[in-house]
Amino acid sequence: MSALAGLRVIDASTLFAGPMAAMHLGDMGAEVIKVEQPGRPDPSRGHGPSKDGHNLWWKTLGRNKRTIAIDLHMPGGQDAFRRLAETADVVIENFRPGTLERWGLGYETLAADNPGLVLARVTGFGQIGPYRSRPGFGTLAEAMSGFAAMTGEPDGPPTLPPFGLADGIASLATAYAVMVALHARERTGRGQEVDVAIIEPILAMLGPQITRWDQLGTVQPRTGNRSGNNAPRNAYRTSDDRWVAVSSSAQSIAERVMALVGRPELAEEPWFATGSGRAAHADEIDEAVGAWIGERPRDEVIAAFERAQAAVAPVYDAADIVTDPHFTALGTIHRIHDDDLGDIAMQGPIFRLSEDEPVIAFPGRAPAADTDAVLAELGLDADAIARLRDEGAIA
Repeated sequence: MSALAGLRVIDASTLFAGPMAAMHLGDMGAEVIKVEQPGRPDPSRGHGPSKDGHNLWWKTLGRNKRTIAIDLHMPGGQDAFRRLAETADVVIENFRPGTLERWGLGYETLAADNPGLVLARVTGFGQIGPYRSRPGFGTLAEAMSGFAAMTGEPDGPPTLPPFGLADGIASLATAYAVMVALHARERTGRGQEVDVAIIEPILAMLGPQITRWDQLGTVQPRTGNRSGNNAPRNAYRTSDDRWVAVSSSAQSIAERVMALVGRPELAEEPWFATGSGRAAHADEIDEAVGAWIGERPRDEVIAAFERAQAAVAPVYDAADIVTDPHFTALGTIHRIHDDDLGDIAMQGPIFRLSEDEPVIAFPGRAPAADTDAVLAELGLDADAIARLRDEGAIA
């Protein structure tokens, strides 16, 4: 039994924050049922690489989810969804505001049958405000939150991440918000709506830029791999053409780095005593650190930093991650049997519990793989299921 065993989650969302939030809950033992449109499954099934016609991203994003196909535009599909929501603790959706209401599936309707239901609504811009009806994706959140403006080289353009950063952060915020609402239900007996705008969680992660603007009238500039808060903080090339990242947020670490690279006198400068002072002299510090690292192979650099108790890490790609002994010790990478591809590797749940074991029971399944089984659990007999399929309300 995992921590969230007995919790039923309906994932009626797509691309990517909502489905990822449902994945996090499923990792901790919640039963997750993925609802997709017949003939138009979650578009994430078509993103990224595939093997033998099977999408690899979906194998991770869809793990631990039974899949059903219901057409929410049709009365029969809407009735099936209401039946399903009546049995659920949580529904996660990311339709444009007003869409569920137009289908007769708004929160008031669903809560009339299931007062304890938590409805998590995950959209680009939230349920209120002038932008509420705009199409919203993580890329727009990365732009509007200030992330892109502060990311990139000083003389380069604003830079967007090459992955769904804002969606990923929003997925964690959604999972957290769902658990907050479920805890409140323990007190009140009632569920509630959760409104997650993807533009907001990433904004919360970006530090004091709003307070800085409010109090100083300045915005955080682009500094590349450097930090405006401390130095040394950068990625440095080693003599064997590898890269390492160095961080020295703590004063003691910065002092150890300068002693290691043979420039202890810099630590005696008055400006070295604060992170912002070191950041103002990043050129001088980077020249010293970069020259020392550039004369040595990566493994020697890391070993020397470790002996000096200074903070360093190799810059990894996926091939490095799956063979790293520390990731192995943590159990970060899981190898799961998949009916389509055999054994496949994927990153596992994002934390560990001392008493409850998270589990990946199975990777992402084909669309509508469990439609009949789930509807039968709701009390529909074979004839009723066949009628819905003939009407096109399910697949």
